[in-house]
Amino acid sequence: MLLLAGCASETTSPAESLNVQSLVATTETSATKHDVSKFEKYKLQEVIDGDTIRIQYEGASEKVRFLLVDTPETKHETLGEQPFGPEAKQFMKELLKGEDYVYIEFDVSYRDKYKRLLGYIYTEDGISLQEELLKNGLARVAYIYDPNTKHVDWFKSMQKTAQKLAIGIWSVEDYVTNRGYDKEAFNEAVKNAPAPVVADEEAPTQDGEACDIKGNINAKGNKIYHMPGQLNYEQTNAEEMFCTAEEAEAAGFVAAKN
Repeated sequence: MLLLAGCASETTSPAESLNVQSLVATTETSATKHDVSKFEKYKLQEVIDGDTIRIQYEGASEKVRFLLVDTPETKHETLGEQPFGPEAKQFMKELLKGEDYVYIEFDVSYRDKYKRLLGYIYTEDGISLQEELLKNGLARVAYIYDPNTKHVDWFKSMQKTAQKLAIGIWSVEDYVTNRGYDKEAFNEAVKNAPAPVVADEEAPTQDGEACDIKGNINAKGNKIYHMPGQLNYEQTNAEEMFCTAEEAEAAGFVAAKN
């Protein structure tokens, strides 16, 4: 299940070829905006990694661990840096760039056994950071402990979509495990992957048009077609290919917004 971008070199891993800027741009324009009026607002100090930030909390500087999700490590004392860890951290930093505050929705217990704060984190305009990490294949649902399970079903649905699309951490078979991430499995898969396939310039055509329009059916059953050059085109799995926009629309597909 190893997926490599068609234009990547043999030495480029799926993590290295991930376009974080493109993911951020898509998130900022199309992410669901939640009502944060009932949540608590805190001063954001820094992004520590993909699933941890630091805030000003009751007069002290405190780490906040994102509830129910786990991103690959960036500087773990024993695990070191794991594939997609730096990308998850960069995604968070870019998404929170210019944000002075975050909104936190707490569950039943406020802290874990390490005394870190736990919460569901949102931007000021209501973007769920956990949702976007999972939707973009940069985190797995993990550390599900009662009583803090309020959003576990929602998060699992986001994860299922990313798994179906085989994006991010799900693009390499056996990299994600029940215990975390298997760096050796990732390296072995990349090492043994076949050379990237570059699309033939003589691709099938219809009336002089390249048949490279991807028709995708998303998790909600919506039929959407993606044109070459659009955001996330390379990551989109095609159920059908079309030569023209008219052909795609005749089949019941609508154009992607970005």
